[in-house]
Amino acid sequence: MPRRPSIETGALWAPEIPEAQWRVYRRVLEEAEVAGIPVAFGGAFALAAYGGELRNTKDLDLYILPEDRHAMIEAMSRAGLTDYYDQAPYDRAWIYRGAHGESLVDAIWAMANLRTLVDMDWLTLGPELQIHGNRVRPIPAEELIWSKLYVLQRSRSDWLDVLNLLDAMAPRLDWDRLMMRMGPDLPLLAAALSVFAWLAPARASQIAEQVWTRAGARPPEAPPERHVTRARADLLDSRPWFRGAETTPD
Repeated sequence: MPRRPSIETGALWAPEIPEAQWRVYRRVLEEAEVAGIPVAFGGAFALAAYGGELRNTKDLDLYILPEDRHAMIEAMSRAGLTDYYDQAPYDRAWIYRGAHGESLVDAIWAMANLRTLVDMDWLTLGPELQIHGNRVRPIPAEELIWSKLYVLQRSRSDWLDVLNLLDAMAPRLDWDRLMMRMGPDLPLLAAALSVFAWLAPARASQIAEQVWTRAGARPPEAPPERHVTRARADLLDSRPWFRGAETTPD
């Protein structure tokens, strides 16, 4: 298994979470622990765990096993959260959304497209981190990438997150497990790798050749041109979005 971020280095962004906001999350985490429900967090906090920069969306995605969903809803109710459905209807087939003031907690037991259910690997293979005194785990980077590859919609795309995750984690990913997870949808990963090879060829060249071959993607050309990462990132959006561009020499 590739090395993961340690507790000391993996949550340097944690102080950016307002204490009042974390109090809501802490109550949910504590109620889940009392009920014996294993959880791991995803969403913006998981992106921060692997990329180091927090985009605080004021909601916490907690991944759980499908068989724990009813117990988790009860735990969230004991923590003082109420169903968010009346304020904004959502698909109850894969998620339960609880609200407390402006803070939201999403309990997720399947992908939104129902491609797969959450299993124990989602909950146990991420690094253990310490956030405001609570020890918690993000979902693994591989599952985070896997789930975000399917979010390519007219009104929303998570592929920018995928590209930043590849930049942050590519040499440390368990590529065999990620490609096994992708199954017949491996062309989605190949497409993202192709974009990444064009966007950040120096970083993409750190991915083993057999990964490109197995995924069916073309590896980057070497050596990369100077400034190419920043220039190509700007072609997609001139506003800062790709963290890899920040380390490109001027």
